[in-house]
Amino acid sequence: MKAFIDDLEKRTEGNGDFRHVIFTGPRMQLVLMSLAAGEEIGEETHDDTDQFFRIEEGEGEVVLDGKATKIEEDMGIVVPAGTLHNLRNTGTKPMKLYTIYAPPHHVDGTVQHTRADAERATAHA
Repeated sequence: MKAFIDDLEKRTEGNGDFRHVIFTGPRMQLVLMSLAAGEEIGEETHDDTDQFFRIEEGEGEVVLDGKATKIEEDMGIVVPAGTLHNLRNTGTKPMKLYTIYAPPHHVDGTVQHTRADAERATAHA
């Protein structure tokens, strides 16, 4: 059985990649993210995937179906499948977060150093 056991807060805060998949199971996936000041994930909808975000460092806003809500470190966000969403770093320092996709959304082992790398990529799980 493949499992993940580690200090998730430390791994998240030390991550400098826009997207870094660190665990993929048959029903869920754990991904570290880092958004530079002013950067956003980009508006998207996952028709068949629920998503959870946990903000470890930074501040910003999440927009769910057009409604913006301020977010800061230690906050969690649940985005049900079919919800149009975006997450923006409105602070001056990188926003460090992790996200859980259920079911997996990215190819296992995916590392995208920048948002531009992520936009060029087309492969999903």
